[in-house]
Parts: sequence; structure tokens; C-alpha cells
Amino acid sequence: MFEFELLATHGAARAGLLHLPHGDVATPAFMPVGTLGAVRGLHPAEVERAGAEIILGNSYHLHLRPGEDVVAKAGGIHRFTTWRKPMLTDSGGFQVFSLATLRRITEEAVEFTSHVDGSLRFLSPERAIEIQAALGADIAMAFDHVVPGGASRDLAEEGMERSLRWLARCRRKHQELAEAPGADLAQTLWPIVQGGTFPDLRRRSLDGTLALGGWTGTAIGGLSVGESKPVMHDILEDLEPRLPRARPRYLMGVGFPEDLVEGIARGVDLFDCVAATRNGRHGSAWTMAGRVNVRNASNRFAEEPLDGGCDCETCRRFSRAYLRHLFVAEEILGLRLVSLHNIRFLIRVAQLARAAILGGDFDRWRTQWLAQYHQTDEV
Repeated sequence: MFEFELLATHGAARAGLLHLPHGDVATPAFMPVGTLGAVRGLHPAEVERAGAEIILGNSYHLHLRPGEDVVAKAGGIHRFTTWRKPMLTDSGGFQVFSLATLRRITEEAVEFTSHVDGSLRFLSPERAIEIQAALGADIAMAFDHVVPGGASRDLAEEGMERSLRWLARCRRKHQELAEAPGADLAQTLWPIVQGGTFPDLRRRSLDGTLALGGWTGTAIGGLSVGESKPVMHDILEDLEPRLPRARPRYLMGVGFPEDLVEGIARGVDLFDCVAATRNGRHGSAWTMAGRVNVRNASNRFAEEPLDGGCDCETCRRFSRAYLRHLFVAEEILGLRLVSLHNIRFLIRVAQLARAAILGGDFDRWRTQWLAQYHQTDEV
């Protein structure tokens, strides 16, 4: 159920097929983010029609609302959300970084003050795995200690070493749940490589991770959290030849259009990011000619779609003028339509990259795509 077929390569770029209990995922692929079990503002059928083969949920936020017990009673996250295709759940490790003012870290667990009701929540590696098992996504992520992109070497090393210790605990708990009498846990656990912006720490993290053996995929975390893009690229280039060739690679929290292209060129198979829907809600659309601000007065009489080469439901039907009107009028449909476009745009970037890899033409495609994308960039 958790096999990966590597179908073609072009340099470090890879095209593959990931087999999961709820279906197959053609890679490279972008995963829309459904933090609370829904891609913000969009119907699951819209997300599926946009080409999504896998989406992501966040176990920390689902633990707070509605609670993993509610999801489990409903038959698991797929039945609860009616998303029938594969799903991945983050462990809550990113919230160690993003909710820094609301948490306290110890070796045993992280104490969070809930942003919902102010209650104290204790998230340990074992608890993170229990929550994800109850949710029942195809892929569960290890609970890790994420540090900011500009973290000192000492802090990056501390987070990396703690993540390795927590990884061993995550694995023991996941195996315990999978092997319990009567268990039917159709779920795999993926580790996360940490180490901040220090290549040697990243290598130590990967070595320690692989020493545990038996993983069906590997994630790279703690990037796109404040460091520069050249630094992120250097980290990926250093890790790429060391990562298991026969296993999928997942770059966590990275999902701007050019980041997908550059990540694919450096051997990444899976991406996720909230930027597609977050930007969409603010009227910022990605197109093959760069970023477009839908609210701009220049769009008032514009009859063309957001992107003439896009096949999304928004571009096939609506003009820029109409979309601008929706935003000016504060009509919620505008937010939804641009979010839908942005999701389709990223999914299509990954699909085009995959076709170029399979066709042995990725380097030329990448150069042309980046040149066209950066030709304009509206404010």
C-alpha cells in the first residue's frame, strides 16, 4: 500500500508514482492544505476537479477542533471530510515554530496554550502519533522540533537532536498501535530531517533517521521559515544525493510557483503550502506572466481571464473585470475563485514538470518556464 515507483529522472528531477491506501499520487505533486479538514473556502469536489490527488490536514488544529475523537467516531478523516483520495497529516511540529509565544518545550512534550479557548494542551511524540492514528490519514508525520530559519547553530543542533530522539519515540508508538490486537491501521509514518541552515547538521539528521531504517518516505522540514531561498536551495542540493533514491521526498511548507520548479530540479517529489489559498483570499493570483493583483484598477474593464493558458474553472468562465468587481464588492465568491485558480496553477506546474521529466526535456522546460514567469510581477 505504500510503494513508490520511480519512473524517470532528468538530472536530480524525478517523476514517480506513489501508491497509498486511498489511491495513487503522480509525482512531483503539490498538496493543497486543508488545515482543519477543508481547503479554505473550497468544496472537496472543486479541489478534486483542480487535479489534487492528495491534500494535507493538521493534527494539532484538528485535535483542538473538532477533536480526533469526533473524527474517529465519524469513521476517520476521509469519511468525515468526504475526501476519498489520499491524505497526509502534519504532526503539530510546525506549531512548535509558529506558535512560539503560546508554547513551552520540554524533553517530554510541548505545552501549548490553546489559541481557541486558552486551555493547556500537552503534545508529546506519542500523543501526536495517537492523534494521527485516530484521524486515519494515509501518511502521518513524526513530531519534530522546528526552529526559525535564522536560528543559531546551537539552537538548530538542539532542535535536530531532539527531533531524532522524538522520532524514535514516534516510531515505537506507531508500531505499537499498528501491532495492537484487532488494529487496522492503514497508515505509514514519515520522518522529518531537521538541522536549520547548517548542512552538516542536516546530514547528521538524515544519517540518524536512516539508521532507524524501514521508512516509506522522507520529509525535509524547517525550511521556508525565514532563511533566504539560495540557502534553501543549497540545503536541498546537499541532501539530494544522500536521500534514498527509491523513496519519495517531501519538502514541507514550500509552495510558491518558482519554489516548486526549483525544488523539483533538486529532487523533491511532494510539496505543500497555504500560500495558494491565502494569497487568493487577498486577491493575489499566480499566472504564467507573474503575479497579478486582481484589485488593480487596470482590471476594471479587462475582459481576458486571469491567465489565458490556464484550464481552471475560474479562467474558463470569468473575466478579470468580474473578479475585480467581486473583490471590490467584498463578495466571497471572488476569494473562492482566485483561491481555486491558484491551487490549479500549482498543480498544473507540477504536472507540466512531470511531463517534461518523462519526456527528457526538464532542463529546457525549467529555463523557459522561469523566464516567462518572471517577465512581469504586478504589485
